[in-house]
Amino acid sequence: MKLGFRSKIYLGMFSLLLLLGIVILFLVSRIMSESLLEENRNRGISIGVNLAARMVEPMLAMNFLRMKTFIDQTAQLSDDIFYTFVLDADENPLVHTFKGGFPIDLKTVNNVSDQQKFSIRLLDTGDQLIYDYAVPIFIGKDRLGTVRLGLLRTKVRKAINRIMLSAFLSTGFVILIAGFLGTFFARTVTRRIKILHASTEQALRGNLDIHTAPLLKKNCWDIMQCDKQECPAYENLHHRCWYTAGTLCPTCVEGEYAKKIISCQKCPVYRKCAGDEIQSFAESFDTMTQSLKAHLLERQNAEKVLKEQRELLQTILDAIPDFVSLQDRHFVYKSVNKAFCKIVGKNENEIIGKTDFDLFTRKQAQTYQQEDLEIISTGRPLIKESKLVGPKETKWLHVVKIPVLEADGNVGGILCSGRDITDLKQVQDHLSQSQKMEAVGQLTAGIAHEINTPLGIILGYAQLLLEDAAQDSQVHEDLTMIEKQTRICRKIVSDLLKFSRYTESAITLLDMNPLIEEVIPVVEHTFKLDRVTIIRDYGSDVPSVKGDKDKFKQVFINLLGNAHDAIETDGTIHIITDYDKKNNEVVIYVGDTGSGIAPEEIDRIFDPFYTTKPVDKGTGLGLSVTFGIINDHGGRIKLESPPSSASNIFDTVQSTVFIIRFPAAPN
Repeated sequence: MKLGFRSKIYLGMFSLLLLLGIVILFLVSRIMSESLLEENRNRGISIGVNLAARMVEPMLAMNFLRMKTFIDQTAQLSDDIFYTFVLDADENPLVHTFKGGFPIDLKTVNNVSDQQKFSIRLLDTGDQLIYDYAVPIFIGKDRLGTVRLGLLRTKVRKAINRIMLSAFLSTGFVILIAGFLGTFFARTVTRRIKILHASTEQALRGNLDIHTAPLLKKNCWDIMQCDKQECPAYENLHHRCWYTAGTLCPTCVEGEYAKKIISCQKCPVYRKCAGDEIQSFAESFDTMTQSLKAHLLERQNAEKVLKEQRELLQTILDAIPDFVSLQDRHFVYKSVNKAFCKIVGKNENEIIGKTDFDLFTRKQAQTYQQEDLEIISTGRPLIKESKLVGPKETKWLHVVKIPVLEADGNVGGILCSGRDITDLKQVQDHLSQSQKMEAVGQLTAGIAHEINTPLGIILGYAQLLLEDAAQDSQVHEDLTMIEKQTRICRKIVSDLLKFSRYTESAITLLDMNPLIEEVIPVVEHTFKLDRVTIIRDYGSDVPSVKGDKDKFKQVFINLLGNAHDAIETDGTIHIITDYDKKNNEVVIYVGDTGSGIAPEEIDRIFDPFYTTKPVDKGTGLGLSVTFGIINDHGGRIKLESPPSSASNIFDTVQSTVFIIRFPAAPN
């Protein structure tokens, strides 16, 4: 958990006081310890030197009783004198204060030379520490012996401990008093900072009507004895006059705070009411929130107007049938209308912020990007017709792209508008197809009439010659081939005449199911020879249609024959009839299990003289005639190879399916 500002101040203050106390305690104890040790050292030397001087006379007289008396008196001077003894010149003990006998090891632990005035050694007996003093005894230049004195360190240590305790208590008391005083001042500072912090949180939550600075005892209108109620600072208790623009005080400079603050600092109101840095900060904070509130209100009003204008513009754009889009100079979509969303097949949220590479195929996106780069670099608009290939359908668009100029004259984006001209293209294609069919029909009619008579003559002479030729002869075989090929030519001429000749239609109400059932027996026997089966799946609620019965029969004979040719042997032809209630159309599906149609041939399958069959198997006119009959009756025919998921309603797998739609007759 993180510490608050007040806790940090307390912790820092106490840490500083504690550190200061420890340093002072350490220095005082160090100085006092060294002073006491030095005093104890000088005391021991003084006792030793004094004892050595008194031992000269008894040692010369070898008065052991007096020497004993001197060392006993010395030992009684203080309770920290542990022992005293005297050694002769040969380091032999003469007298001592030990009760249990003299310790022999003690006499050699602290030797003092003739050149030294004394020698001090710290001895550790295991139980306690002893300062051992050795002082030589001289008479003139002759050394008589050595005085040894042992002072316990215990008394010095007790004195040091007492001093340490006193210093610790004194330091602790000082720290405690300083802590209480520091806490009082810190609480005063942190309380005001806490108020500022709470006000800041309120401002972050959107409450800008907060007041952080304390109220003044006397305000500017009291100090200046002003009664100008129109002044913005008059009776404004929470905001200082030197932060308020447009005040009416004669000494104020007109304008905003930045222009008047220098003159306000010389004003008696400022000098009397201005506080410390924290109060000044609180006053500045209140002024900032007031200014921020005013700016936010202005911005909210501007955003409201802008939003209304944007919604109005978007409503207008969405009502336009043409699609409209706006891209920036990096080709990112910034705005689109509903028509554009419909063209792309995505909603507005899925388009805004995306580029062409996110919405179209890579090839299309590269094309569009190249066009956009050209518009941005040259500043010239682009008008074109574009083919948009989607996953479900292909559309033609008439597109206009114009550069959007910024204030500096640079191109800042591209505005694209256009419309769907797919229906117009289809009408143009149908018109072109009709014109082509009309021209082909006129041509074929003339050709058919011209070559029909020569073909009849060739066929007649070939048949006459066959009667005279022997059955097993080469001539008979050749004439048979001529007859066969001539009949094929006559069949082609007959189909050409059917294709080109316009006949009046006998329009009646027709039921598809019985009509198809009349056609099937005509071809079914021949199909069974090649093991081709016809499966019927008639809908029960299929309404009637208006049309020419004979022409409809020709349509189904052509489709069934085409399916049989695609299968050749061992296959299935499946016929399904259905009613599309949504579009009020009768739908007939004719599917087969043949070899199918290559994708590149599907668009040409209904063209005259176009066929995928061998030369002697078809003329390429059957599907063209079928297309013409269905179109004349207001219907539509479509080929799928293989069938799409939408039309794959067969129980068996089909390679090709023709889908015919006729408008249902009104009841």
